[in-house]
Amino acid sequence: MSDAADIVEHRKLIIAGTGSAGLTAAIYAARANLDPLVLEGDEPGGQLTLTSEVENFPGFPEGINGAEFINRTKEQAQRFGAEVINGVVDTVDDSVRPFRVELTNGDVFTADTVIAASGASARTLGIPGQDELMGFGLSTCATCDGAFFSGEDMLVIGGGDAACEEAVFLTKFADTVYLVHRREEFRAEDYWVDRVMELVESGDIELVLNTEVTELHGSQEEGVESVTFVRNPEGYPTDRLDDPETEEWEFEVGAVFYAIGHTPNTAYLEDTGVDLDAEGYIKTLGGTGGGQTATDVEGIFGAGDVVDFHYQQAITAAGMGCKAAMDADDYLEEKARAETASGETATADD
Repeated sequence: MSDAADIVEHRKLIIAGTGSAGLTAAIYAARANLDPLVLEGDEPGGQLTLTSEVENFPGFPEGINGAEFINRTKEQAQRFGAEVINGVVDTVDDSVRPFRVELTNGDVFTADTVIAASGASARTLGIPGQDELMGFGLSTCATCDGAFFSGEDMLVIGGGDAACEEAVFLTKFADTVYLVHRREEFRAEDYWVDRVMELVESGDIELVLNTEVTELHGSQEEGVESVTFVRNPEGYPTDRLDDPETEEWEFEVGAVFYAIGHTPNTAYLEDTGVDLDAEGYIKTLGGTGGGQTATDVEGIFGAGDVVDFHYQQAITAAGMGCKAAMDADDYLEEKARAETASGETATADD
């Protein structure tokens, strides 16, 4: 553990993350004179920067590029006094007060409060064409991007609740939705499987089972044009590429949506008292009163996709970031009042 001489700086509030949640928290915290330090991690701006256009955030009737939206929100936070630096949180030591926040580069800060707004990273396949086409016909969010491809054939990859839900959602826009799963059976809840099967019967969804996508074809100018499929009757075809029964072919499609889950960026909280669920998402107090974003550790708050694995929208993340900043401010004010009252009592006892 570093000693006091190694501490770069003390702050009232450190915010981990510069997505919609973190930057909204920064705006509110800066306006409350909390002088927040905002840490921009390996994925500045989070998942919004993978979205070519944001058209469902109020106030932008013509839509706005995802990266531009993040940059403008960051500028707004900085205008009110938030400081944004590049840095990835490695550990948070909650056994001491103030908290010790160590970055992966070795820098150590102390903070009276911490807002974890580090988001969740969409799982991807890592196949050829992915990097070039992400945001150009390839997406990890059907709700965000489905409407851009109205009338196209769309492909959803996955076999869980998210994949089934996204396939159902996309039938509003698609000519046909192809739901691709590497096995025969879905792992989704019966409710979603039943919804999908109803739409299979009506011709809106077609199932492509025991099949995987191994390559994406297209360009940033034209978007996704086709994919390469491999199929094996036993499932998991990429594990059976040498099997004579494995077949490969190219399939034309206008948009591809990954729905294979997200990984919350909470490794830095694993050794703290913050309660995480089995997937690593932060459990917060919730409820209807103040302190909804509080965790099991007083002074640490959670906001955005690092908490919310269901909605995962820019506006819901922003709303939670607002709550977290207000909760942190209330916590600090209550702490200051308690310390003042304690001091007055000690003086009276003397």
